[in-house]
Amino acid sequence: MKVLLILATSAAISINSQSINYPIVDTDQTKFYNNTSEISEPSESSSFFGQDAHHNGNLPSYTDNGDGTITDNVTGLMWQQGLPELKYTFENSFEYAKNSTLAGYTDWRIPTIKELYSLISFSGSTGNQGIGGVPYIDTDYFEFRYGDEYNSSERPIDAQYVSINAYVETVMNGQEGVFGLNLADGRIKCYPQNKEFEVKLVRGTADYGLNNFQDNGNGTITDLATGLMWDQSGSSEGMNWEEALNYIQELNSQNYLGYSDWRLPNAKELHSILDYSRSPGTTNSAAIDPIFTVPSILVEDGNEDYPFYWTSTTHDDGPYPDHAVYIAFGRALGFMQFFGDSNLQLYDVHGAGAQRSDPKEGNPDNYPTGFGPQGDVIRIYNYVRPVRDAQVTTEVNEEEENPTSFNLEQNYPNPFNPSTTINFSVEAHSNVSLKIFDILGKEISVLINEQKAPGIYSVNFDAQDLAGGVYFYQLKSGNKIQTKKMLLIK
Repeated sequence: MKVLLILATSAAISINSQSINYPIVDTDQTKFYNNTSEISEPSESSSFFGQDAHHNGNLPSYTDNGDGTITDNVTGLMWQQGLPELKYTFENSFEYAKNSTLAGYTDWRIPTIKELYSLISFSGSTGNQGIGGVPYIDTDYFEFRYGDEYNSSERPIDAQYVSINAYVETVMNGQEGVFGLNLADGRIKCYPQNKEFEVKLVRGTADYGLNNFQDNGNGTITDLATGLMWDQSGSSEGMNWEEALNYIQELNSQNYLGYSDWRLPNAKELHSILDYSRSPGTTNSAAIDPIFTVPSILVEDGNEDYPFYWTSTTHDDGPYPDHAVYIAFGRALGFMQFFGDSNLQLYDVHGAGAQRSDPKEGNPDNYPTGFGPQGDVIRIYNYVRPVRDAQVTTEVNEEEENPTSFNLEQNYPNPFNPSTTINFSVEAHSNVSLKIFDILGKEISVLINEQKAPGIYSVNFDAQDLAGGVYFYQLKSGNKIQTKKMLLIK
C-alpha cells in the first residue's frame, strides 16, 4: 500500500506504509490551561490557543492480553504489564531481560527511551512529592508503584524506569549516565548508571523510534517514519510559553513556508526528533540530526551550548499547572556543589535529550542558582520548532488523459468501536475496490471489489474481531488511489 505526502512545492513523494514505523502516541492531555490554572477551551482568536489539547493525534489504545502482557495498539509493541519484585541497575537490567520468559516469549528487552516515552500520559499530575498525584501512565493497564511503596527510604517520586540509552557524555561530576523516564513526576532525566531503576520490558519491532528524515528543499523536513513535517530552522530567539503559542498563530497568518496549519508540537512529537547519539561534547552539536538548524546560545556560565525548545504540553507538576514541558536539545544544566567545589558550579546534570519543564512566564533572573535539588536552570524564554501533519492524499497518474474522478471521505465515527461508516463517491463507471490494512500494511479485509456506476456509496466496516489500533482504508478506482487513517478503540 502507498500513501503520498504533499509538500510545499506540491510535489508528491511516494512512501510505502511499512516505512511509517514510528507512529506517535498522543499525550492524552485533554485539559486546557493558561499560565497558572485550568481554563475552558480557548478560541482561535484568543490567547493560549493551539496548546496540546487542541490537537488529538493517535489516541492511546491498549489491549490486555490476559497473560501479563499489554499490547500497544498504536505502536504495535508488547509490554510487560507488571513490575519485577526488585529494582535493577542499568547493567543488571539486561540480565533480567535476558532471563525473562514472560508469557512464553524469550525476546524481551530493555526499551529505548523513545519506546518508553510512548507510554507516558500527560493526564498525570505530580502532586506534592507524590502525595495526591496521578501517575503518568495508564494504571488501568499497567502496574505502577511510587518509590516509597517499594522502599520506605525512597521518595514517592522515585519511580524512574530504565532505558537502553546510555548518555554519550557524562553527567554531574563525571558520572556515566543513562536516560530514564520518571512516571511519578513526568520527566526524562539522565541518571547515574549504578542507580536502581524500575524495569518495564518490551518486545516487538526494533524500528520504533527510528527517524527517516527528508529535506524537502523548501525550508521543511518531513519525517517519513512519523508522518510529521517540521520547520527546518525554527525560531531565532527564545520566548515564554504564551508567546510561543502566539508565534505559531502568526506564522499561520503569514502562510509560513506555504502552510497555515503549523502548531507547537506536543511533548511526544518534539521528543521524536531527538538524536541520542549526538551531544554538544561528543559531536559539537545539539542532540538532533544535522539536517535541522539549531542556533548556538550562551548559557548561564557564559559558555556556548544549545537551546531548550517549548512544547504545547502543560506539565501539572504541582501545586499549580504553571509549567510547560520543554525538550533539552543542548545540555540540561544545573547548579550543584560536589566535593572539592568551593561554590556552586554549572554541570550537565540531566543530559542533552532530557525532558523537563519551565514556568510558563516570569523572569529567569529570579533563579540565579536554578531550582530544585539539582539546581535545574530556569530559562522561561525557550525556542520554538513548528510542526504540522504531512498530508495523505490521492496518488495520481498525471499521464492519464481521462482519470476517473472519485472522493473518499473520513470514516464516521472516528475513533470507533466496533463499527464505522465509510462514504465515497465515483463519477464514472469503473471497477472500485475498498480495502482495509493494518498499520504494517497487511491487508485485513476487502469491503468492495466490483464495478460501480456513478454515485455516492456508504459502506459499514465491522471491526468486532480486530484488536484496537490504527488502521488504513484505501479506495481504488481506475488508476487513482485514496488512503485515509482510522482508529479502533477497545
